[in-house]
Amino acid sequence: MLQIAQIELKLALEVARLAPLQQAPNGIHYASYGETQLSSTDLERMVLAVPRAVAAALHRKAYYFVPLTLGDASEIDPRQEDPDSNEVLIAPDFSAKWSEQAICHRNVSCNGVECVFISTRLMQDRFALAFEFYINTGHHFVDAVGVPESFSSLVWSQAMANVRGETSQDAWDQRARAIGSPSGPPPINMRRSPRRGNAGSSSLPATNAARSNIMSDHALDEKARTEYLEAAFADAIAIYMLSLTVDFDYTELREREYPLLAPQALAERLHHVARLFPPNDGPEFTIRYRRRNR
Repeated sequence: MLQIAQIELKLALEVARLAPLQQAPNGIHYASYGETQLSSTDLERMVLAVPRAVAAALHRKAYYFVPLTLGDASEIDPRQEDPDSNEVLIAPDFSAKWSEQAICHRNVSCNGVECVFISTRLMQDRFALAFEFYINTGHHFVDAVGVPESFSSLVWSQAMANVRGETSQDAWDQRARAIGSPSGPPPINMRRSPRRGNAGSSSLPATNAARSNIMSDHALDEKARTEYLEAAFADAIAIYMLSLTVDFDYTELREREYPLLAPQALAERLHHVARLFPPNDGPEFTIRYRRRNR
C-alpha cells in the first residue's frame, strides 16, 4: 500500500469494514474514520438535521466521514501494479501531499450499498463540511424520489418570470439551456453581513426579486428542463438542511461562477421545502430578513 510521511493509505472498502457504522434516529447510516477533526457531537448534529422523510429514501446509502478521500491508486501513481489499483483510497490523517490529490467525496459500492466517503479535512469550516454532506444527500434523495409537482411549478414559474440567479452552477446552466436564453441579469452586489443571526437560521436581505416579461419566444428543451428542476430541488433541500445545522448569511451561498438566486425567490423555495419536510425534533427553520444600508 502507498505510504508517505508515515501515513498508510487504506482501501475504501477496507475502511467500510473497519469503521463501525451507526444508524441515527432519523435513519441515516454513517461512520467516522481516522483523524477527521470532527467531534462526535458536531457530526451527530449534522446527521440529525436530515428530516426523517428525506432520510427514509436513503436506506441504501452509508456516509463515511474520513480525513481525505483520494482517487484510484492508479491515478495517484501510474506505476502501481497493485491488482487493487482501481480501488478508491483513504488517508486516515492529513498530509499536505495527499491533500493536493484529495477530492471532496467519492462513491463506492459495497455489498449493494452505496458508500459515500466525504473528506472532512478539505473543508475550511463546519459550514463547508455540512454543505458538502447535504448536497450529496439532496441529490441522492432526488435520484430516489424525483421532484414534487408543487416544487416544479414554483421553480418553473420563477424561471418564466426571469427571476435572476440560481442555486448552483448546474441549475444555472440547465435553466439557460431549457429556456434557450441566459437566466436573467446578474444580481445586485451585496456585502457580507457583519453579524450573524441566531443559530439554525439563514439571513436574507429584504429586496424585491427583479421580474420581467414571461419568456414565451424560446423553444423549450424538455430534457434540460427536467435536469434543471432536479438540480434546483436538490439544491433547495441542501440549503434548507444547512440552515437547520449552522447559522449563515445569504451571501455565504454565493459562488463566483454564477449569480445567486434572488433572496425572495430563494426564500420561497426554502419555505416550500420546509413544508414538504418539517424539521425533526430539535432543529428550527427560520429565515430572518435585514435591509441593506443605503
